[in-house]
Amino acid sequence: MEHKHMLILIIVPSSVTVIIILFVMIYCCRRKGGETVSRDIEASLEVKERDGVEKDLLIKFKDGEDLTVYDILDAPGEVIGKSSYGTLYRATLVSIDRLTLLRFLRPACTVTMKEVVPVMELLGSLRHQNLVPLCAFYAGPRGEKLMLHPFYRHGTLAQLIRDGNGEAHKWHIICRISIGIARGLDYLHTDLEIPIIHGNLKSSNILLDRHFRPYVSDFGLHLVLNPTAGQEMLEASAAQGYKAPELIKMKEVSEETDIYSLGIILLELLTGKEPFYRKPNLDKDIYLPNAVQSAILDHRVMDFYHPKILLSQNDEQRAVSEDLIYEFLQLSMACCSPSPALRPTIKQVVSKLEEIGR
Repeated sequence: MEHKHMLILIIVPSSVTVIIILFVMIYCCRRKGGETVSRDIEASLEVKERDGVEKDLLIKFKDGEDLTVYDILDAPGEVIGKSSYGTLYRATLVSIDRLTLLRFLRPACTVTMKEVVPVMELLGSLRHQNLVPLCAFYAGPRGEKLMLHPFYRHGTLAQLIRDGNGEAHKWHIICRISIGIARGLDYLHTDLEIPIIHGNLKSSNILLDRHFRPYVSDFGLHLVLNPTAGQEMLEASAAQGYKAPELIKMKEVSEETDIYSLGIILLELLTGKEPFYRKPNLDKDIYLPNAVQSAILDHRVMDFYHPKILLSQNDEQRAVSEDLIYEFLQLSMACCSPSPALRPTIKQVVSKLEEIGR
């Protein structure tokens, strides 16, 4: 009996020791395997898993094939814009010495990753000479999301208009910018199997290159925002004067509401005024479409465009006539019609602008 007890005392500690050693080996193997996965960042679709829950995701599109997670996360950036749903950075990708636009989307403002990824894949596939392309999309382990775009050194259309730049009063530049914006919107509305509604079209979302070619940005961004963030975007648009009067909820955006916003931008281009502006002798803001409508009825159209426009020339070196300016103004006001049914289609807008700009 004593021998049997001694045998049990020897076997039990030995078994416990073996079990402990096995657990240690399994833990080390798993940890080592996790480190191997975390450093595999060279594939076009890169995933890093921690405990099978948290993930880093990088999806690369045309002109973003050479990017890595480290390029994005290590890029020094400068804040150039903020909104309720995100922040815009001008960043330098150090390893490839390239400026880029990084749009950070706040985790609390976006829909689920299951909904976000298909939208990003769609947006990343779009290419047009008047659209800002999406080069890559990154999602981090805490829900942070980054969209990478090319950087345009000549700023936004809003800046060009507000800064009083003399180039903004040249007729051929006004026509070039307006036609380019319309063509970009035409691509979104008519060239795709399923139309994409911009949803947040305004002059600060139009970027310019050194030749004053316009690039429409932020298109389709409302598709990845949750209802609360979407409404905040809509409220900001209303406060800035770009929201169509019939639009109540962001999910109701349409081609017609985009046309309304385009009309406001065309009025800005011609008049050099913001959608809401104030006269020195008045204490309240004036809404630009209402003011222009009154000027047309009172035959005071000349009050609403810079006199230097008439002194400029178009690409064929012909003087600009008041009739052309009036046609441009009429088209802009048609886009801003209170009735969606009375607004022109984007095809009609492009055709008329091309005719005016000849």
